Amino acid sequence: MVSIDHVTHKILTYIPYVLVLIDMRYEGVKCGKDGSVDNHMEMGKKLLAAGQLADALSHFHAAVDGDPKNYIAYYRRATVFLAMGKSKSALPDLSRVIELKPDFTSARLQRGNLLLKQGKLDEAESDFKKVLKSNPSDTEEKEATSQLAKSDELQRLVAQAQRSYSSKDYMTTAAQLDAIIETCIWDVTSREMRAECFIQMGEMGKAISDLKALSKLKNDNTQAFYKLSTIYYNLGDHEMSLNEVRECLKLDPDHKQCFSHYKQVKKLNKQIQSAEELIREQRYEDAVSKYEAVMKTEPNVPQFSHLAKERICHALSQAQQASRAVSVCSEVLQSDPENVNVLKNRAEAYIQDEQYEEAIKDYETAAKHSENDHQIKEGLEKAQRLLKQSQRRDYYKILGVKRTAQKKEIIRAYRKLAQQWHPDNFQDPEEKKKAEKKFIDIAQAKEVLTDPEMRTKFDHGEDPMDPESQQGHHHPFHGGFHGFQGFNPFGSGPFNFKFSFN
Repeated sequence: MVSIDHVTHKILTYIPYVLVLIDMRYEGVKCGKDGSVDNHMEMGKKLLAAGQLADALSHFHAAVDGDPKNYIAYYRRATVFLAMGKSKSALPDLSRVIELKPDFTSARLQRGNLLLKQGKLDEAESDFKKVLKSNPSDTEEKEATSQLAKSDELQRLVAQAQRSYSSKDYMTTAAQLDAIIETCIWDVTSREMRAECFIQMGEMGKAISDLKALSKLKNDNTQAFYKLSTIYYNLGDHEMSLNEVRECLKLDPDHKQCFSHYKQVKKLNKQIQSAEELIREQRYEDAVSKYEAVMKTEPNVPQFSHLAKERICHALSQAQQASRAVSVCSEVLQSDPENVNVLKNRAEAYIQDEQYEEAIKDYETAAKHSENDHQIKEGLEKAQRLLKQSQRRDYYKILGVKRTAQKKEIIRAYRKLAQQWHPDNFQDPEEKKKAEKKFIDIAQAKEVLTDPEMRTKFDHGEDPMDPESQQGHHHPFHGGFHGFQGFNPFGSGPFNFKFSFN
């Protein structure tokens, strides 16, 4: 049996060896750790040189984790962040480098440049001054001196811009801020002020550009998204407005301004989408009603009223409601005379209303602004063809009499129709224009059919009122309603009578 003393002796004998092994294991871990950091640093450096930024960043992350006091690891990682365009991430690393090694001028100079771009001019100046006091290289000294002078100039411009803005001189302020932002490209304050200047100046496109930049430069920038949404809304872009206000509510679901605006935009957007669906389903009257509801939902933004009327014009022309379509389309064209879609819709309505000359004018105007539009070309050809056909008038049909009708019957039909279509009976400009044309046709029909010679020519297929048919003979109605030559439907000529129109 082995004694306890013997066992104890054996254990005590091995203790020194165990301690040596533990010590060796500890040293091995330490060496392995240091070697791992060096390896990550070396690999990161090679990958950075090769432009493999994401892989380089992973190695520098590992190096920082392995040795949180390795200022070179932070500096290398900051370099990768800058190469990747992630200045926000680079700045804390550069600050950590300076904290660990205050005399590292390259890091301080880079931090000063980033602070300058962010518009933090006082902090940037402090860094540039410290660089100049820390025995910099010639290159570093030259850059720091130049940037310090630039910072001083920017301070002066900022003060001027603030004074101009306080005086509500938005144009001058915007010009001064342009010069500031040219250097301070990430300066939130300057961009916010310039965006507001653009809004006040009515330059919404430029305001949108600045606000979109601000939504990225500043975290949780609900105000930028709200302003973007309201600008798009006032421009009549309900879809973009809805997108931007949703971004605001993603950041803050309880944002009062955004939530209130969201409800309004969503309602309007839904009405417009519904109206367009009705047009696709060819339910044109329902679409008109829906767009009329749009104008009631938002009566204060002209762009939405304009959009609604433009689409009502289209729906009515498709529904062959010619007179209504012409009226609405004409209203839109008063404020937007080069609107090709509205010109095409009104032209189609004119064709439906047999006003072919007016249709031709609209198609020709539309063609000037959209030369390669096949729809315009086809519409113009159609209107020209129909005009030519309409000029071959049937005077018997115009008066509603038979070809065997006697002179008294023709005069009686003429008097009835002339009284019905006298232009003074119509107040609406479009209706009056239509009546004038109709009245002239009635008068011409009466003139031809009550003149034996002209009636004979007409009965033989020649139109006495057509200049081409007459081969240069004078056209008795040339000049329109106010250009009758030798014939006055209200008194002169062989039929002198008076109408009493009440």
